[in-house]
Amino acid sequence: MHTYHGIDAPTREFYRTTLQQLLDEGIPFIVGGGYALRHYTRIERELKDLDLFVRRADFPRLQTALHAKGMTAELTFPHWLGKAKSAAGFIDVIFSSGNGIAAVDDEWFTNARRARVLGIDVCLAPPEEIIWSKAFIMERERFDGADILHLLQTEGEKLDWDRLLRRFDMHWRVLLAHLTIFGFVYPCDRALIPARVMHLLTDRLRGETERSERGDLPAERICQGTLLSRAQYQVDIDDWRYQDARLKEPVNMTQEHITRWTSAIGEE
Repeated sequence: MHTYHGIDAPTREFYRTTLQQLLDEGIPFIVGGGYALRHYTRIERELKDLDLFVRRADFPRLQTALHAKGMTAELTFPHWLGKAKSAAGFIDVIFSSGNGIAAVDDEWFTNARRARVLGIDVCLAPPEEIIWSKAFIMERERFDGADILHLLQTEGEKLDWDRLLRRFDMHWRVLLAHLTIFGFVYPCDRALIPARVMHLLTDRLRGETERSERGDLPAERICQGTLLSRAQYQVDIDDWRYQDARLKEPVNMTQEHITRWTSAIGEE
């Protein structure tokens, strides 16, 4: 039987009511965050909130359904996050990642796992998409690398590696970085990462390195650090005159989104 450390009775009931309301209204959602991580890794830790993942197009329906029950739901950051609130607490309603990359799409739902959360049968975020979205969280005050390594340790043999590679796509270096650290942290478990995946990624790295040695480098002066931390690479954009990768494909955040997200540093 699961215990839910850190959640008082009123907040727990608020979570349960919200989950049941969305199920009754037929609004698709997926539970992520600490609940999903605990399911996959079996690591018990204090649960401070509830993260629900929805498609961006379903947010208005969710908003209407919760308003009908006396709750509020606001679009806190239009490019990735809303919040559902009541007197008992709040729920993060997530439809992308803070860097605009890991948008919730049909595959999140197709590959979701079933589980019971707070006594209610729900869908959990797939481990592949959890890894994808967490891999870019490298803020000064928060780094989700350990969560990723624990997921690789417990789910590595069951992961859809082809889908994971496709998710990272042009950002494959970020995946390779985490897989390399995994081999450092768990030397006896390196075989959990398929050899073909490591060969594919290191071959890409070798190819890029050889092209760089020949002077074949990207023409644009772009900093991709902003995809990892909205705060720590501001100097690169403001003072060093790099272009912000968040304004480029495949992210395509607007400058308004970036400004609003940056101005909120330290307020969440």
